[in-house]
Amino acid sequence: MRDNMCTRRRGMDSECFNKLSKILPVSYVQQAENALRTRQKQIRILLEQKKLSESGWDDGVIELFLHEMAQLDSNNFQGNIGVGEREARIYSNLVAARHYRLGHGIGRSGDLVESQPKATGSSMLNVLANALVRDAIKLAGITSTEACFVAPIATGMALTLCMLYLRSKRPQARYVIWPRIDQKSCFKSILTAGFTPIIIENVLEGDELRTNIDEISCKIEELKSENVLCVLTTTSCFAPRAPDKLEEVAILCKTHSIPHVVNNAYGLQSTKCTHLIQQASRVGRVDAFVQSTDKNFMVPVGGAIIAGFDKNIIADISKMYPGRASASPSLDVFITLLSLGSAGYRKLLSERKNVFNYLRDELLKCCESNGEKLLHTPSNTISQAMTLTTLPQNDNDSVTKLGSMLYTRCVSGTRVVAPGLKKEISGTSFDHYGSHSKDSMPPYLTAAAAIGMTCSEVDIFIKKLNNVFSELKKN
Repeated sequence: MRDNMCTRRRGMDSECFNKLSKILPVSYVQQAENALRTRQKQIRILLEQKKLSESGWDDGVIELFLHEMAQLDSNNFQGNIGVGEREARIYSNLVAARHYRLGHGIGRSGDLVESQPKATGSSMLNVLANALVRDAIKLAGITSTEACFVAPIATGMALTLCMLYLRSKRPQARYVIWPRIDQKSCFKSILTAGFTPIIIENVLEGDELRTNIDEISCKIEELKSENVLCVLTTTSCFAPRAPDKLEEVAILCKTHSIPHVVNNAYGLQSTKCTHLIQQASRVGRVDAFVQSTDKNFMVPVGGAIIAGFDKNIIADISKMYPGRASASPSLDVFITLLSLGSAGYRKLLSERKNVFNYLRDELLKCCESNGEKLLHTPSNTISQAMTLTTLPQNDNDSVTKLGSMLYTRCVSGTRVVAPGLKKEISGTSFDHYGSHSKDSMPPYLTAAAAIGMTCSEVDIFIKKLNNVFSELKKN
């Protein structure tokens, strides 16, 4: 293992500054000491309050804190001799620097939120990251959130983890009632947990696809509540599907004593989605809600946040994870939230809402120019959908070609849905896959205004979309 000066870094205390003042002019030293004390005060307030500061931290403070935390882990102790099989030895200095020499991960065997005796710094990072995420969730609108933790798995596996916890509480249960959403990881999370999905087809209300509450109620009566593990609902989704009717589902779950898990994948950025979860917890039952770290906090893929309104339930879910886990997702979110501060996070949420409205207005103009229709989906405040009915309809080639042409022009994230596509996932067939409905719908394109998107990106997208329309119609 290569040596590095970072392993020997220690903070400057008052005695060090006293000695320094004998070498340099006292006024210079005092100025430097005051600057360092200001940074240390920010760290002290974070440790005391465990909340987002109003203003974001600069990179210098963040790096200072991360380096100090790393010194609290045993692998960075001077003279430490590790004789175990897991001593956080890191060969590459590049890898060590990438992780700030925090090599022990988070949690202990069988509990993601438990502290490690060898890793005081990593354990502190885990606690603070979870505390800041909880604060951010409350700022986003789910104010009654009692507990949460960052899991080093993406949203689908996090949903599976929740269902595995519920299995320990409801050993007789075999079924998960699932209002259909055509996103593979949601469906596969149920199968991976070992349960049978009961697919509830959505109903069309105007242009929107909405939750069939009557069908959910009928299925509960038919299957018997003790055989139902949970109802798995969704908030964030692609238009024209709307977020599920969480309040009505929550009341059903409370009435029949059935757990309710919410897939809130990228819903933290939407006040509509967060309001639905908050209200559902107030009027009925919500056991846990799960969201992605990358989609909501602009960090690399690899983490999810499992949150809820009962500390004991969330703690028990954290105990379902086998072994220790990577600290990378927690570290990424921790750094990002420190950098943002509460003001920066609120600003991002506000800007996203403005960009969504701008995207809607520009798509409406694009529709008018090209003889298409912007679907009216007021319940979905992240995604928009426009029809593609003016393209040749003898086959789906022209419709799917539009999507590929946009992609080759560096437009990513749009989804083109052509009618008639049949898809099989782990033995289950879905008619008209991608449209969230068994009934045929006209071809359409979706575009979303997610956190971090700008109005200038909308302008470029609309320009390219108009150009593609013109080219396809000319050919």
